[in-house]
Amino acid sequence: MIRFKILGPLELEAPGGEVLRRGPKVARLLGLLLVRANQTVGVDTLMDELWDGDPPTTALKTVRTHVYHLRGALERTCGADTARRVLLTQGSGYRMDLVPEELDLFAFQQLVGQAQVLWAEHRHDEVVDRAEQALALWRGPLLSDLRPGRVLAGHVARLTETYTRARELRVDASLRLGLHREVLPELRDLVSVYPLHEGFHAQLIDALSRSGRRGEALSAFRAARDTLHDQLGLEPSEELRRLQHAILTGAGGASAASPGSGN
Repeated sequence: MIRFKILGPLELEAPGGEVLRRGPKVARLLGLLLVRANQTVGVDTLMDELWDGDPPTTALKTVRTHVYHLRGALERTCGADTARRVLLTQGSGYRMDLVPEELDLFAFQQLVGQAQVLWAEHRHDEVVDRAEQALALWRGPLLSDLRPGRVLAGHVARLTETYTRARELRVDASLRLGLHREVLPELRDLVSVYPLHEGFHAQLIDALSRSGRRGEALSAFRAARDTLHDQLGLEPSEELRRLQHAILTGAGGASAASPGSGN
């Protein structure tokens, strides 16, 4: 059994324990084929990735050479039969043909999808379980050891959004379960990483308030207000103002925001 891992540095687990050795352009080519696993990636797209829209006249030949070297690396790492099975030439493009167990991205996407379905069914304890399983697969930023071109960078950004979505689901479901104190560290981290996301600010303020830390909740509101004003010239949303008013009047916090709320 082989297993490609892209949720962090690019790695290949193979029976022999060999390291997949590849140059930077071959690695970028492999990275793009893996984020598009089980889809044919055209040569034009590969050239766009490797040369950012300005390919040399030798680009087609060079792409074929990179694929040749990638095949050789796969053969040395996991055997000729496996290399022929997983790296296919299809028409004017190439395809990594993998079963679900051979790529960590497949498991991650499946778990996030399950968490979203469970959220809609109000099965919050199971949402937390699936989201935690999905997040446990991440070993760092996606393909963190590569310098992506513009095509691969777009896929990295999209999948990083899915990672953030999984964090949202875990926090939202935990708040629904009354785990306000338990999610405070993650909410503080999310507010730090996404300072313009009003939904995260609202959840942090609400969680602090419901944990009996009204002073800190008001400080969190002021921090959100100042950030939005300084960076965007905006006033806090109605939801944030409503939370502030509830704290000041002793009316308690508002219900946790639903997944995807905020900017």
